[in-house]
Amino acid sequence: MSERYYVGAYWGPRKETALACARRAELFFHMLARCDPSFAQWYRAGRGAPRELPGWPVRLELKELEKLLLMGRPRTDVDKEVIEDLGFMQMMWTAKKEATEIHLACGGDSPWGGPNSCLLYPTRERAVRERLLRAPVMAEVLTSMATAWEPDFAMATSGEMVRSVEKRKSEVRVGWLTYLSRRRGSLPPLPAPVRIEPVGALGWLLVLSPEPMTASNPEHVALTTRVRELLDRAGLIEILQPAPAGE
Repeated sequence: MSERYYVGAYWGPRKETALACARRAELFFHMLARCDPSFAQWYRAGRGAPRELPGWPVRLELKELEKLLLMGRPRTDVDKEVIEDLGFMQMMWTAKKEATEIHLACGGDSPWGGPNSCLLYPTRERAVRERLLRAPVMAEVLTSMATAWEPDFAMATSGEMVRSVEKRKSEVRVGWLTYLSRRRGSLPPLPAPVRIEPVGALGWLLVLSPEPMTASNPEHVALTTRVRELLDRAGLIEILQPAPAGE
């Protein structure tokens, strides 16, 4: 599996405090730790971190996470003032080399600053990667993201598959596994072998295959494209963009 897989959750402008985002992050990391042992300990950047460690160990507790998010507030280049409507950003990882990475952007309410998101990039270390890239594990990771962050959509896929099937610059991305919030509307009938699982009362998890889907497999691309088309006809794919200022 040479393709670059990732798990991504995305949601539109949602102004939240660092404390509110920390509550979500605490729940997310608590749920994530149940998905695989490699998710138990995370590290962050910072001066003076122990040289024998991948960075400063992150205590996955509410106040620690709140402080970490406050450290990650975007600032202006010149006077370093906090850009309030961009929320909070932070990055964490699991190891010195071949780490799994998490990139967070949350609490932002600017229609121009990019979506809020939670991105997980699995390690390239072969044994752990093969353990992670299984449908049951990816389903648990997506469920963790959906439950904690309440995104509009999320997916587990490869960058190559995204480039093979997406049609617009900004749209809901469909992948090997896809989560859709009920806020987006109702699901249409989908073809076999797609499996649909509810995620509490929040939304649905679509599992297109029990095995990782690759952009190098024409059947995988055809099925993903077909599912995307059906979801698009049901109005679930398009992401409306804000009108330019002054209109």
